[in-house]
Amino acid sequence: MTKTNAARILETLGIHYELRAYQVDPEDLSAETVAAKVGLPAEQVFKTLVARGDRHGVCMAVVPGNAELDPKALARLSGDGRVETVPLKEVQPLTGYVRGGVTALGGKKNFPVYADETIELFDQIAVSAGIRGAQLVLAPADYLNVTKAKVGPIARDKKRG
Repeated sequence: MTKTNAARILETLGIHYELRAYQVDPEDLSAETVAAKVGLPAEQVFKTLVARGDRHGVCMAVVPGNAELDPKALARLSGDGRVETVPLKEVQPLTGYVRGGVTALGGKKNFPVYADETIELFDQIAVSAGIRGAQLVLAPADYLNVTKAKVGPIARDKKRG
């Protein structure tokens, strides 16, 4: 597997990580599916969402795979009055990454990163390596340090449709 920019950044900083490849199903990019494919529970596989606040602009929200972003909680943590996720068509131009491959590491620009507090409950977490089909498995403290993420309660249980 080719090393991604995100993996190179971790190597440069001397951060231990494992790259886990998985078969991509373009019809199902859900974090739960990815978690099963990389052998971790969904709450340990964190998805990175791109959001925009009304005061501070674009940011990245990192939430567990078995949860969804709580925009009001993210607004409180980021100091915005309102936050919403950006439309899918804006994700790649903003970050350089496609849906299913968004990561807070090595994007076009270093946006502020906000991570759900549950990230600190685990010895290891997985985040996208910057491409579909690859996850980085690393210690949460290393991830939080390298992304300079602010931690708080920004996730909520998924709504049942």
